Amino acid sequence: MARIKLTAGRIRDFATNKAQAFLWDADVSGFALRATAAGSKAFVFQGKLDGRDMRVTIGDVRSWGIDTARAEARRMGTLIDQGIDPRQEKAERLEAVETKRVEARRQDVTVAEAWGAYLEARKAKWSERTLYDHIAVARTGGEVRKRGPGTIEPGPLASLMLLMLSDLTADRVSAWLEQENTRRPTRAALAYRLMRAFIRWAAGMPEYQTAAHLEAVGSRVARDHLHRVKAKEGDCFQREQLPAWFKAVRELSNPVQAAYLQALLLTGTRREELAGLRWEDVDFQWKSLHIADKVEETGRIIPLTPFVAALLASLPRRSEWVFSSPTAATGRIQEPRIAHNRALAIAGLPHLSLHGLRRSFGTLSEWVECPVGIVAQIMGHKPSAIAEKHYRRRPLDLLRMWHARIEAWILEQAGIEQPEEVAAGLRLVKIA
Repeated sequence: MARIKLTAGRIRDFATNKAQAFLWDADVSGFALRATAAGSKAFVFQGKLDGRDMRVTIGDVRSWGIDTARAEARRMGTLIDQGIDPRQEKAERLEAVETKRVEARRQDVTVAEAWGAYLEARKAKWSERTLYDHIAVARTGGEVRKRGPGTIEPGPLASLMLLMLSDLTADRVSAWLEQENTRRPTRAALAYRLMRAFIRWAAGMPEYQTAAHLEAVGSRVARDHLHRVKAKEGDCFQREQLPAWFKAVRELSNPVQAAYLQALLLTGTRREELAGLRWEDVDFQWKSLHIADKVEETGRIIPLTPFVAALLASLPRRSEWVFSSPTAATGRIQEPRIAHNRALAIAGLPHLSLHGLRRSFGTLSEWVECPVGIVAQIMGHKPSAIAEKHYRRRPLDLLRMWHARIEAWILEQAGIEQPEEVAAGLRLVKIA
């Protein structure tokens, strides 16, 4: 091969109409300029490794100076003399550079960016309420309220969202918890639980695992800084309060809200479980409801008791939702607390949360001496004993017998005239 000292002028003037042509340098063995018919030009190095020819592209002439390219060619020749393949060495070097770049990107990711990816990855597995909670605790606030004056305040996690994920340490989380506990301990406890699940998810994802610190949500943080949320005292009906409550609720102008609140008390379901009830989940023939349980992936089947069946049958079938709402974006009931608080005020009763209706169902069921395990199965509580977990599979008709008794007793205390089917269940209740 003819060799010639490569200069800027010779590189500029070198051209070919062939697929490719080479201009070999006289100073460095194996160093050459390669040109193609399309006009591209690059520096290359060619040598022998283990008796076999090999060629490596150094780089485009527009990016590499002649002297720099010669130095790289000499370095590759040295590698070959040591039995090292320059192509493999280059690939490993580029991989190391990419690894450093990715690692730098991991360290630069903010909590908000990773949180957004977390929500996108998990939302298909969550209920609407769970997704809403994740959005609410992280929102920055400032949006104008849809109802009522003022703006929405930032969520508990808003102050953490702008941090780098790698900066979310145990000390940071502890300081945040202490600050939030002074203002809203219940919301802080919820936000912490959601943050803990998020960090554990991030620690298992390749793109975040080096930036996520599991100790940030470790047991020490929870033990030292998470306030224990006590069960609400008094958030439960006394039986003498039932007549006033039922009267006020049944007089609400919106029949869907009235039916929803009564069914919430008489079934013991969670608010979102009942709000998400579809007509396809209601079986009037076999008297059952399919509830989308937050514990059991397949949901649970509970009895459709006589009075609740009458409530549901009276509702308009405007959509797939049992408790439909033409004004809600989702097409179903969204915020029943407003109507409930109005009914409580009319009845002159102390405040009771929607969850308090569920709690009332469990408490009032004791008046008919219903077995605790049956109440738990109807309400969708996790089994609390080995026997309950592995040996108790109560059929629906057994649940129905007790559930009808509970409903009948509650309605009797409320002074509500009951259908004969309900009255028959009441006659089975033996209470002085």
